[in-house]
Amino acid sequence: MHYTRRTFGKLALAAAPLRLLAKPNSKFGGVHIGINAPFSFRGMPGGADEVLSYLVELGLSTVELRSQPIEAACGAPAQMRAFGAGGPRRGTPPTPEERERAQAAANDLEKWRLAAGIEQFQNFRKKWNDTGVDIEIVKFDGVDRMKDEVVHYAFGLAKAVGARAISCEIPVSKTKWLGELAAEHKLMVGYHGHGDVENPEAFATPASWERSMSYSAFNGINLDIGHFTAANNVSPIPFIKKYADRITHIHLKDRKFNQGATVPWGQGDTPIREVLQLMKREKYPFQATIEFEHPVPEGSTVMKEIANSVQFCRETLA
Repeated sequence: MHYTRRTFGKLALAAAPLRLLAKPNSKFGGVHIGINAPFSFRGMPGGADEVLSYLVELGLSTVELRSQPIEAACGAPAQMRAFGAGGPRRGTPPTPEERERAQAAANDLEKWRLAAGIEQFQNFRKKWNDTGVDIEIVKFDGVDRMKDEVVHYAFGLAKAVGARAISCEIPVSKTKWLGELAAEHKLMVGYHGHGDVENPEAFATPASWERSMSYSAFNGINLDIGHFTAANNVSPIPFIKKYADRITHIHLKDRKFNQGATVPWGQGDTPIREVLQLMKREKYPFQATIEFEHPVPEGSTVMKEIANSVQFCRETLA
């Protein structure tokens, strides 16, 4: 769906009277259903107010929220993706000017982070909690390139907004370092996996998480059951049962075996229904997090597809 400037304005206006709407509730059968945001709302405005309005519309009362909308709402300088707007396409080497611009932006952000006060993040939390949404996990990008003092800031931000874990994507070998910092804050880190089973530094096979967990009691698992199924060609359920106490949250998506495509729920090999029913039966406390990635079918929209996923969870857990 194409979003015009007029549509953006309507969304912003819709976000204003959130306190007047019924509070969302996405705890079905004891399982808390959330979403990875703003990632899942692709092609849509990703500011904090917009994301909050989407969650209320969808009836979602918990979220894995990326750090960017939190920091932007609290006054952080703009964060750049890759080498910024107008930069090279993926795979194209950056120019010296692009590298210089990216480094300057990174320096500005680091300076802001190290000077940021905790109260602004507590106020951010209050606004979301008052609306009925809990921020259970905060996802940070580029953690393995952060200085120790910036990592301490990240844990502080996560605690201030009420998170019980942070999530990130870093090399397995770097999790010894991060796990030691996590232990200082007594906050879990969930490491997100993809499908590169050949790379010992990638989270994909059970052994990658087992290695990380051996380093620290605060190193945990953000298990993407779609990627796990596609990469390992097995159900993730035995792995979930074995390490349920180390799982911070799972990502819900459907993929086919043998590194197959991401497809609408029910069309792949990922046992989404069975995983949700296991969580209900065993009363697992971790969040089941929708991560919307499959192509939007003709005639549908991102919001309709996510709403379908929420309904799938509601019916499965009834």
